[in-house]
Amino acid sequence: MCLGFSALALPGIAGAHSFGRMYNLPVPFWLYAYGAAAALLLSFLLVAWFATADAARREPAARDLRSAAWVRGLHRLHLVTGLKGLSVLALLLCLASGFFGNRNPYLNFSMTAFWIVFVLGFAYLTAVIGDLYAAINPWRVIAETIGRVWRGYTRGRVQYPVALGYWPALALYMAFIWIELFGNTRPFSLAVILAAYSVLNLLGVWLVGAAAWFRHCEFFAVFFRLLALMAPLDYAPGRLRLRWPFAGLLEQRADSFGLLLFALFMLSSTAFDGLRMTVPWFKLFWADPFGVIQPLVGSHPIRAYPILRSVYLAWETAWLLLSPFLYLAVYLVFIALAKWSARSPLSLRELALRFGFSMLPIALVYNVTHYYTLILTQGVKILSLLSDPFGWGWNLFGTAQLFRAPILPEMGTVWHTQVGLILFGHIVSVYIAHLEALRTFPTRRAATLSQLPMLALMMVFTTVGLWILAQPIQSGI
Repeated sequence: MCLGFSALALPGIAGAHSFGRMYNLPVPFWLYAYGAAAALLLSFLLVAWFATADAARREPAARDLRSAAWVRGLHRLHLVTGLKGLSVLALLLCLASGFFGNRNPYLNFSMTAFWIVFVLGFAYLTAVIGDLYAAINPWRVIAETIGRVWRGYTRGRVQYPVALGYWPALALYMAFIWIELFGNTRPFSLAVILAAYSVLNLLGVWLVGAAAWFRHCEFFAVFFRLLALMAPLDYAPGRLRLRWPFAGLLEQRADSFGLLLFALFMLSSTAFDGLRMTVPWFKLFWADPFGVIQPLVGSHPIRAYPILRSVYLAWETAWLLLSPFLYLAVYLVFIALAKWSARSPLSLRELALRFGFSMLPIALVYNVTHYYTLILTQGVKILSLLSDPFGWGWNLFGTAQLFRAPILPEMGTVWHTQVGLILFGHIVSVYIAHLEALRTFPTRRAATLSQLPMLALMMVFTTVGLWILAQPIQSGI
């Protein structure tokens, strides 16, 4: 009863990411956990048996697509130039509809276009087609346009401090996730945030230059660049290659702890968002199992909700911001075990950076499993919103009545898809980590021994991920 009251009393929390319908676990959790762990173990044994050091050290095969007829055709159509214009137009439309459109978030173009189509849909697309965002980033396009009339603007005024690394991007990414989870944004507030972020980007370019700002500080650029490492298409100015999926994770490594923490936050923030919707998480604070809160407020925490609401927000904020550091601590423990198992002379820092990107497939599948239903329930409505972006009853393109009803897949289908994706992501991570081990350690035996702790880490992540998915808060109310 107390937990039911807390869920009703905290609508901003209980209703977070509430576009999709909730569902219960159709098969016992322990069955999935044992099956997933067994599949991970089997995949590890297969990789350890068949993967060789020569194959791991060989450059991943890639095919240059620049001379392909269809690529030349797209180049003649100035596709990238057109996409640059569309990205700026989409940003301006989000701002205009947010400031002047309907205040109902479901009737306003900005909310669906930004939170669903861009933050989710474009992220998943990037993991397939590569880092297109680097070419069509609307803030970069605007900055480069200003640079054509303001000579020297994009070169900056001061040299970017090397010590800052990716910390500005991580700080902005943390702020963004906080806004997503706790900001309770509406069209107008989203427009204010986008306007402020636009000003920040233009000031950042003016201060340190476009190259440094969009490399180290603009967090969307860093976010999409990491996702693009998993794409079979490797796109960059002057380069277009077709390669094996996830091969980019072996071509690049984290070059600093700031970038490693950014990658870990991609994982920990999604896990935290799932965890905070579970009954055990609510009990940890509102049931006061350790008797800490009640003596301070003089009553049960639920009865002191008006007083503790801001405290609870601070509590959750602290855990969100600490989450990548906690993941880093766990990760370093297993890396230390791997170092000890392989008797490697390499430093703990070096090994942590070398294996850091092997966590990215897990981060990707976690994000997809938690949020992909939002694309089905709300993302498809972008077609109708394009005809009526301000929510004023327009029908500009004749699509205003399309996909007004959400697509609701069967509960069992959703959960089985999520389990399959989580298992797939962890298997890929095991494979990438093992290939990196074969590159790093001198013998195949040392590489295999080093990956036993990493296999244990993957099993822990798999089990925790499945447990979180199996614990929707509604099932305990």
